[in-house]
Amino acid sequence: MAVVEAENPHLGQITCGSLLQQLQQIWDEVGETDEERDKMLLQLEQECLDVYKRKVDHAVKSRAHLLQTLADARVELTNLLSALGEKTYVGISERLHKVLEFVSTVHDLCAVLGMDFFTTVTEVHPSLNDSRGVQSSISNDTLARLANTVLALKEDKKKRLQKAEVEVERLDQLKASRMKEIAFKKQAELEEIFAHAHIEIDTEAAREKILSIIDSGNFEPAELLADMDNQIVKAKEEAVSRKDILDKVEKWMSACEEESWLEDYNRDENRYNASRGAHLNLKRAEKARILVNKIPALVDSLIAKTRAWEQDRGVTFTYDGVPLLAMLDEYVMLRHDREEEKKRLRDQKKLHEQLNKEPDSPFGSTPSPARQPSTKKVVGPRANGGANGSTSRRLSLNAHQNGSRSVNKDGRRDSRPGAPVNYVAMSKEDAASHVSGTEPLPNTP
Repeated sequence: MAVVEAENPHLGQITCGSLLQQLQQIWDEVGETDEERDKMLLQLEQECLDVYKRKVDHAVKSRAHLLQTLADARVELTNLLSALGEKTYVGISERLHKVLEFVSTVHDLCAVLGMDFFTTVTEVHPSLNDSRGVQSSISNDTLARLANTVLALKEDKKKRLQKAEVEVERLDQLKASRMKEIAFKKQAELEEIFAHAHIEIDTEAAREKILSIIDSGNFEPAELLADMDNQIVKAKEEAVSRKDILDKVEKWMSACEEESWLEDYNRDENRYNASRGAHLNLKRAEKARILVNKIPALVDSLIAKTRAWEQDRGVTFTYDGVPLLAMLDEYVMLRHDREEEKKRLRDQKKLHEQLNKEPDSPFGSTPSPARQPSTKKVVGPRANGGANGSTSRRLSLNAHQNGSRSVNKDGRRDSRPGAPVNYVAMSKEDAASHVSGTEPLPNTP
């Protein structure tokens, strides 16, 4: 049991005394003689003395070597002080500190300027390159050359910064010019979408805003372009939502133009003559009559769709800046007035013909044939030049005739009504003169 405890160092602290005690126990168990025991103990004591002696000899040699090294260092330091002209050690943690400071500065400047650091310091003094294993020089010449190198590198950095500033300014101007080009291209795309959708915008104000943002320089190009792309997407969505109504507006305007042509055709007394192209005009007139008869239903459908669109979006549907419902309302009223005017003229003509057929015709005169009545044209506008050089139709409610109504962009009627551009108005005076030229004077009793 004692042997096991001695072999296991974790069971307790092992000392020379404990080992000797264990040895004596073993000798007692095996019956070792006293003579053998004394011989073994003397042998152990001699081995311990030999170990101590070797350790002491090694320590003595180490001390002697350290003292010799220290003496050599003092001699070298004395020689260095003499060579540098320094009297104390303080002039040397200062020279070394300056060298380290200069070297650190050179390292930073080389990193900024993209120069090789080791090549630069080696040109100053080979000892400053640690990779060569040479003791660093801290002489006055080395310090002076390091100082000159730092000044030269700083001057080079200053010149490069000045060139970098000029180049940055040039690049900023180039970037601004390029951004204006891209932004105006996107603005032109946006304006084209609005033009096709007949949405009126202030293009000049939009372009001035773009210029002010870019010229200020306080903008992020990616954010500006993303904002314009977002505007384009919304404009396209707006155009899609208006497409159905705009298609019907186009049909309405085309029908109105055909109606205008049909009225001109009906007033032509030579329309049935066998002239060149007469059969083509006749076919067109037949198609035009069918199309004109569909106008009321087309207008009603257009009004219903426009109102539904406005209720859904909560905004007024405008066509080139003019409220479409107000324009349609104006058209309906003008068409009603036109029909009433035509009906009145027809009634007057019938009355005039009846009076001419009576035997007691006034003054016995033979009536002259009634001239063709000049009726109103309630039609949409004709083709006007578009902003992009293409032909586009615009609804116009110009108030240049009597008996018409006009609508401003706010949807309110002006005091003087307006009519489409090609609307031919007949004033009350014209109608009276027409009747007076065809009706006979009544007989006096």
